[in-house]
Amino acid sequence: MEADRMAIESDVLVIGGGLAGLTSALAAARARAGVDVRLVTYKQSTLQQASGLVDVLGYRPNGDGPLANPFEAIPELPCDHPYQTVGVDTVRTALSLFDDVTDYAGSHTDANALIPTHGGTIKPTARYPQSASAGIASDDGSMLLVGFDSITDFDAPLAADHLTSAGVPFDVRGVTIQFPGDLSADTKVTRYAKLLDTNGDVTVSDNGGSTQRPAREALADRVKIHLADETRVGFPAVLGDTNAATVRAALGASLGAAVFEVPMGPPSLPGLRLEDQLFDAVSDAGGFIESGNPVIDYTDDGSGTVETVIVERNGAEIPMQAEQYVLATGGLVGKGVESTREEVYEPIFGCHIAHDADRYEWFDTAVFGDHSFARFGVDTDTDLRPLDADGNIEFANLRAAGAVLGGYDYAAEKSASGVSIATGYMAGVNAATTIR
Repeated sequence: MEADRMAIESDVLVIGGGLAGLTSALAAARARAGVDVRLVTYKQSTLQQASGLVDVLGYRPNGDGPLANPFEAIPELPCDHPYQTVGVDTVRTALSLFDDVTDYAGSHTDANALIPTHGGTIKPTARYPQSASAGIASDDGSMLLVGFDSITDFDAPLAADHLTSAGVPFDVRGVTIQFPGDLSADTKVTRYAKLLDTNGDVTVSDNGGSTQRPAREALADRVKIHLADETRVGFPAVLGDTNAATVRAALGASLGAAVFEVPMGPPSLPGLRLEDQLFDAVSDAGGFIESGNPVIDYTDDGSGTVETVIVERNGAEIPMQAEQYVLATGGLVGKGVESTREEVYEPIFGCHIAHDADRYEWFDTAVFGDHSFARFGVDTDTDLRPLDADGNIEFANLRAAGAVLGGYDYAAEKSASGVSIATGYMAGVNAATTIR
């Protein structure tokens, strides 16, 4: 495809606005002064679909776990795993960059923290939002989980029962209440957050009448009647956005207990908060972010070098040119890897993705079996440059990062965020330091 207008130029162009892409852009911008870094993403970051927890490695590929120390297990992973490509030291360095630009907890130890989820499971994770800190399962303080009847994704009594059945070292109960103001079941999570952020007045029914009360005080009063001697109270992850720490502190003071958020499914406020922190960090480092426009094609020089990528913007085809490129478009879920009944492919550059010719070999007959499609992705060299079917570098100035990579099952391993951060970091640094 040929574009008929002058190309927009940069030194490093990152394609994809998820955790891998944002880390790559940030790492590139920080790696070398004066490097012009541009990130292009089609849709809103996938972080809004994420829990906000940052996993490095929760389970071995064979299912063993949960792992107490993910860093000790990395050297034992299969040779084609992305962690083996980047190495343990790079994983640590990349996490240090993440720690530097976020307010997450967990950097004080190599050990995984065990965090209760909205389903009542315990998830091993390496980094977690400050809002979840008081809920870690290694604390033996008694816990009250509070659900809202308008947020049906979190059944607090059921989650409490599951945690008890899992053998957590603390007493846990769950209750469901109406959120003050009696919001409807289709209310966006941001509406809850805004009410608590601003402490705006809500209508509270009382003795046959109704009064207007600040949201935080009204919520605390509704919880107090259910609180016994629990030292911790967990809520759905909707406790504010811009003033989240203030909201938790105010509720905690009113309840006389430590308040925490239980990570939820999409849309995820912790994920959106993390997105804001990373977007700000990229901008502060001098990177430029363009969202809402897909990369649909590329041009090359015929000798294995990407010349431009073509971005569709309002029906027009806009060429963007860089010296180095990073592909961080996601996997099968994020549409960075596509499939038909006959093949699996990477849709922008046509990078090779190894797969069996017989599509019935792509999956296991058992629901929780060893599904090969879970490991579909781009194979790379040690510099994260995609390789063709013969093991040759496809493009000398293109690197891949995050879920578009093959060789690992991030859902089973609980390794998605860690791989995205580590490979995004390495791809960004290597791209920036290769600039002539």
